[in-house]
Amino acid sequence: MAVSGRFVALLAVAIVPTVLLGSGWGGAAWIGVVVLAAALDVLLAADLRRVRVDRRMPRLARRDTTADGTLVVANDGTRPLRAVVRDMWEPSAGQVPGRIPVSVPAGERRTARMRFTPFRRGRRRSAGVAVRAFGPLGLAARQRVLTAPAELVVTPPFRSRRHLPSRLARLRELDGETTLQLRGHGTEFDSLRDYVRGDDVRSIDWRATARRQDLVVRTWRPERDRRVIVVVDAGRAGAGRVGDEPRLDTFIETALLVGALAAAAGDRVDLAVVDDDVRGRVHGATRADVVRSFGSALAFAEPGLAATDWAAVPALVDSVTTQRSLVVLATSLDSVGASGDLLAVLPALTRRHAVVVTAVTDPAVTAMARGEDGDGRIGGGSRLLGGGRDVYRRAAAERSLLDADGVADVARRAGAEVVRGAPEQVPPLVADAYLRAKAAGRL
Repeated sequence: MAVSGRFVALLAVAIVPTVLLGSGWGGAAWIGVVVLAAALDVLLAADLRRVRVDRRMPRLARRDTTADGTLVVANDGTRPLRAVVRDMWEPSAGQVPGRIPVSVPAGERRTARMRFTPFRRGRRRSAGVAVRAFGPLGLAARQRVLTAPAELVVTPPFRSRRHLPSRLARLRELDGETTLQLRGHGTEFDSLRDYVRGDDVRSIDWRATARRQDLVVRTWRPERDRRVIVVVDAGRAGAGRVGDEPRLDTFIETALLVGALAAAAGDRVDLAVVDDDVRGRVHGATRADVVRSFGSALAFAEPGLAATDWAAVPALVDSVTTQRSLVVLATSLDSVGASGDLLAVLPALTRRHAVVVTAVTDPAVTAMARGEDGDGRIGGGSRLLGGGRDVYRRAAAERSLLDADGVADVARRAGAEVVRGAPEQVPPLVADAYLRAKAAGRL
């Protein structure tokens, strides 16, 4: 049983005869009347055992965007239902409105609209729907939680989508679909044309030359139907925070952008989320479903404190394909101690594949190394540069950057391409690295 504000207001009226008129019996009588009216109101309220609820809503919703759903309330009883309904979603689902007033005549149903703006990835759940049915006086209500389990899978926001149109335009240039055609790159045959001075003699097509009685050369284009494998590090490297978000969010944005771009190029794209074990996989995503399938797999990725088992990654890549592929390792190169296991397996990967490794830099550390505070002011505002605390902070920042530079150099000497930048810069830089590999025929 629950009471309304109207019930409380009526009880407060008992103060008038009790305090102003000095009549305690009058106040007690009034309270008794109000309580009896509330009890009668509960008896006349709709029977919640004859009420059913159902939801109609999408299974997936993107983080920080809006998704619409509906709640259907059916009244199978003989009394009209005057109720307040609350769908019991987790707060991170961002459901509004929180409480929905409904009025359902006997034997009918009504639909209430809901809106979700989730602000956390993963699976958001609702245990049920709380229904509070008031009587005709609106003084008191019956209350019951109706069992109606539901879930909403919140996928990553894919903020780096804004970089996709410019990269797709560059991809069309590489494929010769625009007026600007790049010839001579790649290893997939494209067309024949007349020989001009400076062409590689190894490109001469001798059969076509014999037919035309003139030198003819073959032109090439970047290959299609190649393999791109994105490995997302959900271990310690992903748990570190840069600004307001963990690095794992940067790795996820990188995987989504590269996956969408590679699928648009006609390549087959695979995804693996790893820490000390494989936490999620997508095999051979196509252009039509790459964002949805990647988003569904990455929705449940959470950064952990376990060390990533990089020694198992070469075998993981071999289980996907044995042909030469582009392997994107979405992680962060910080120091030799933290990245030693990754550096140890890079030679085994680079011998058979083109490898791109990401390295996320913290703009706050870079600013600290220059002696700036968060607003870009020298020496932390009014403090003089050279104070004891500032000197040590700047030295620590310089040491961190030097360690990262050293690890990046070791990765490059092992044959990998290292992409470094702030979190918002890494996804488009990796997409550019993919386009360079495509144009150069390194896949």
